[in-house]
This record gives sequence, structure tokens and C-alpha cells, in this order.
Amino acid sequence: MTKPLPARYRTTNWSSYNAGLRKRGSLLIWVGKDMAWLAPHDGRPGRPSVFSDAAIQFCLSIKVLFKLPLRQTAGMEEADRIPYAKSDRS
Repeated sequence: MTKPLPARYRTTNWSSYNAGLRKRGSLLIWVGKDMAWLAPHDGRPGRPSVFSDAAIQFCLSIKVLFKLPLRQTAGMEEADRIPYAKSDRS
């Protein structure tokens, strides 16, 4: 008697799959209020920067420290950025 073949699942909704990977884990990190999360407007032509150099360095350091894939690091940054973006603009 042979074993039945295992079911094979295929991802059809890649946007929800990627969102699920970003939401997989949560981590609370306290950052000082003096850290500028959004980049200052410098008045140069072209598309303005969204994140400050300190914010990019912070995210890349967390990525290396915890050996995270880029999607999970982006998810962490996206979840943490919302309170800073609201507090910086007010």
C-alpha cells in the first residue's frame, strides 16, 4: 500500500502573502523622540527623500542584528513608522 501524496499549496494572492510575512512577528523598540524619522525637505528638484539617514541606518542595523529578511524588516519599519509620522507632522 502506498502513501497518498501530500497536498501541494500554491500561492495565488501574493499581496496578502507578503503582508502576512511582514506581520509575522512583532517587536517593541523604544527610540528617542529626538530621532527624526522623516527626512527634512531640502528644496532640491526631484523626488524628495521619505526617510532620514538615521531611520535607514536604524532599520538596516535591526535587519543585521536579528538576521531578518528584507520583507520582515520592512514590516517592522512600517508598523513603527506610523506613530512617528503622525507626531512629526503635528
